[in-house]
Amino acid sequence: MKKYRKVFILLLIVLIALQFYRPERNNSEVRDVASFEKETKPSSEVLTILENTCYDCHSDKTTYPWYASVSPISLWISNHVEEGNEHFNVSAWDSYDKKKKAHKLDELIEEVEEGEMPLTEYTWLHGGSLTENQKSAVIDWARKAHLTYTDK
Repeated sequence: MKKYRKVFILLLIVLIALQFYRPERNNSEVRDVASFEKETKPSSEVLTILENTCYDCHSDKTTYPWYASVSPISLWISNHVEEGNEHFNVSAWDSYDKKKKAHKLDELIEEVEEGEMPLTEYTWLHGGSLTENQKSAVIDWARKAHLTYTDK
């Protein structure tokens, strides 16, 4: 029993020590998505979906919940935001060439179709996943926007 107590105390010390480490936050002054929205023209329904389920991890400004300040959750969220921006950052839309924009929209369509986005972990913390109607709306919008970047 003493062995378990020592392990528990050690884990508690590590958890307390982790509270003093703060990962860098994705806190730009503004969430600059104007170019992305202007070019891709999402409907109001799709725009709401993007704002509620995509922009926190795929733009330069994240709105963090209160529990994002508690380790190890802060590390987990920070990792998700960092990876999300590596794969697709709508705030960097202007820096993408036409081919890359088409590719990013292809990936978006694929991820939503396969149910990979939004991440299951995100939906655990922020509410339910997309309904079939919401998925269809996002996919239809992305396919239409994709046509803008492909040679006809």
